[in-house]
Amino acid sequence: MAHKSRGAGNTRPDVDAVPEVKRIGFLSFGHWQPVRGSLVRTGADALLQTIELAVAAEELGIDGAYVRVHHFAPQLASPFPLLAAMAARTSRIELGTGVIDMRYENPLYMAEEAAVTDLISGGRLQLGLSRGSPETALRGSEAFGYVPADGRTDADDAREKTAVFREAIAGAGVAQSNSQMTGRAVPLSIQPQSAGLADRIWWGSGTRQTAVWAGQQGMNLMSSTLLTEDTGVPFDELQAEQIALYRSAWAEAGWEGTPRVSVSRSILPIVDDTDRMYFGGMAEQGSEDQVGHLDGGLARFGKTYVGAPDKIAADLASDAAVREADTVLITVPNQLGVDFNARLLENIARHVAPAIGWSPAGAVAAGR
Repeated sequence: MAHKSRGAGNTRPDVDAVPEVKRIGFLSFGHWQPVRGSLVRTGADALLQTIELAVAAEELGIDGAYVRVHHFAPQLASPFPLLAAMAARTSRIELGTGVIDMRYENPLYMAEEAAVTDLISGGRLQLGLSRGSPETALRGSEAFGYVPADGRTDADDAREKTAVFREAIAGAGVAQSNSQMTGRAVPLSIQPQSAGLADRIWWGSGTRQTAVWAGQQGMNLMSSTLLTEDTGVPFDELQAEQIALYRSAWAEAGWEGTPRVSVSRSILPIVDDTDRMYFGGMAEQGSEDQVGHLDGGLARFGKTYVGAPDKIAADLASDAAVREADTVLITVPNQLGVDFNARLLENIARHVAPAIGWSPAGAVAAGR
């Protein structure tokens, strides 16, 4: 867990410096559907192919393999068995979530699962959490047995569970020992513990306000391809503002060190006829930010980067939020299968990512 420095609020840590070396990873929603054209027809397909894509991504030098978590939908749900399986098949790549809906979680059981998975991975887990997003189920977390008390919301509960989870993985005593068995009354922590995991927790923020809260709490920041607010400025500029406010909040709270920040982007370089068949029409039409209604208010959705690789590279290099973040998560069209998405990542790695300061993980490690 991040630690506070002396003289909190009086001096500002080095949180404004733009990272010289970027990380890139893939983010899979794990959709499956038995329809024409889908190569991911069952839940088993989605799970096994996510593992295989993580292996392929590691071989390409990609830095991270992340999964989205949804409930009551034909998508990836319970993440820890999957992350553990990905860990067993890989050795270097970061493994993470983007994000876990904390409304559905038992924070102490989740702390045990997270620690076990992190130990299996050798300390590679990067866990993105959040208070949840609009979903197909009506009050889905209540079906899991989590009903907010009178005067509280499920968002309140999600934040409280997050605090309990973070304390538990940091080693805090969360239960009292039975003195008849132990001979003394002492606080007990969850077991096992995994050193460093508490520093690798991220908060998925959809607004500037929640990003400020994440900074105040000392969590890393995860921001996706949409923000549930709109001020009329382009998406990348609004997201860059969100990042700046987050870093200021982190500094003002007195946390030590430099927090990590990730942003997600949809990136589809067209390099051959297969790419053109799937995405050529989208490239011809062009892609711009979209503004719509979500969860009772306005939301701004970032554009898709689609077309010639050199054009995408130039556009990404001028993306204000990409410049500010240290990690870019690439949302993949997982229903097109492992081979297509591995080739997609390879094309991005070769032709696009170097323009934003990225180099393959093996080469970076050798030079660090």
